[in-house]
Amino acid sequence: MSAQPVKIDDLPIGRFHIKIAGLTFGAHFTDGYILGLIGIAFTLISPQMHLDAFWQGLIGASALIGLFLGSLFFGWISDKVGRQKIFLVSFVLITVASVMQFYVETAMGLFLCRVLIGIGLGGDFSVGHAMLAEFAPKKHRGVMLGSFSVIWTFGYVAATFVGTAMLGLGDDAWRWMLASSAIPAGLILIARIGTPESPRWLVNQGRIDEARAIVKKHLGDNVELDEAQPTETRTGFAVLFSREYRKRTAFNCLFFVCIVMPYFAIYTFLPSILKTMGLAEGFGTELMLNLLLIVGALIGIWCTVKFSRRGFLINAFIILAVALLILAILPSSAAFLMVLAFGIFTLVLSAVSNLVGVFPAESFPTEVRASGIGLATAVSRLGSAVSTFLLPVSVVSLGMSPTIGILAAILAFGALISWAWAPETKSLTLSQACKAQSPDVGSGPAPVKAVAPV
Repeated sequence: MSAQPVKIDDLPIGRFHIKIAGLTFGAHFTDGYILGLIGIAFTLISPQMHLDAFWQGLIGASALIGLFLGSLFFGWISDKVGRQKIFLVSFVLITVASVMQFYVETAMGLFLCRVLIGIGLGGDFSVGHAMLAEFAPKKHRGVMLGSFSVIWTFGYVAATFVGTAMLGLGDDAWRWMLASSAIPAGLILIARIGTPESPRWLVNQGRIDEARAIVKKHLGDNVELDEAQPTETRTGFAVLFSREYRKRTAFNCLFFVCIVMPYFAIYTFLPSILKTMGLAEGFGTELMLNLLLIVGALIGIWCTVKFSRRGFLINAFIILAVALLILAILPSSAAFLMVLAFGIFTLVLSAVSNLVGVFPAESFPTEVRASGIGLATAVSRLGSAVSTFLLPVSVVSLGMSPTIGILAAILAFGALISWAWAPETKSLTLSQACKAQSPDVGSGPAPVKAVAPV
């Protein structure tokens, strides 16, 4: 007796889904690891290279600048040539550039190496999010996409411990710190060899037989796709700014940037910020905040399953803005309240960061999904690069409290944007979720095109 046909969106979690998720998560672990190390490495790099606030900000933002470039370019390329090729090329670049950091002698050399790393990470984010969304079952898509944040946080926290342990290696310890990112990158690169192409992308290209072969081999003989080959070819960024998708494009870019600007700015320079605020009591406060990042990321997965995507996002923005506003106005003598506000901010920021992996992947159709994710990632990283570059300059020129107040205003703007434009994509198939007019919005259900099983 043959098994009943089942849609790819209705499958239970299987070994192949876990494998694809693990391979994709690797980029986020590496990204968190790279960002976590640079803050510790600065304590050695700055006096050796005599870095002023300008160069500290530029090097701190360098990987983010690369992410901007890589997300735009590789996202666009991926929609044209496929996910699988970029899935490998991106980590070749990350691995090589990580090793190159060991040999740099100038601030400019370090800056360029980290830009290259960022280009690789940006490309991988665009492709990885798209690929996982295109394989993930409907019921588990939010958790799988949202788990990026958890893995990123583990990478960041791991870097904190590794970097702190390596401080005793001497004046060149920073070289070993930064080059150590080649280890996880190289392992991920090797593990990715043999990864199949996305069957949804293949269907979109008219390569139906290849798509069926991949689905049969990795998911089962009875599994069908709900993807239809489009009647017209739509590719490139022009689609993202069409009347149909421009609101979604704007929302994904703006909510993403409003989350990562304070995240990257604060946590790139966390040791320095805690010291300026009078909270650097040994390693205790920093350790607590790092642990809260992990706890918050895990809570975020639960929130993604329990609550609506839209409601979770709006309420998180409001809490974050209030927490930073409290930090901005509290006197330095109120150490306990400052630590409490910082803790709440850290917990909620880590939790809501799960949604940056969910919304962009669910918002765009297959033909421009990687481009949409890439554009949202690029804009967010441009914003975080600007905030990371300007934070030390702002602290010097304006002071810590006004700087924190500016970041609070950015989060309040994020709440407003989300209230106005955030769609609800929970419990929808990927084909339904990526429609500009979701089935549960408006006066009635949006028409769903009949699709022949693939």
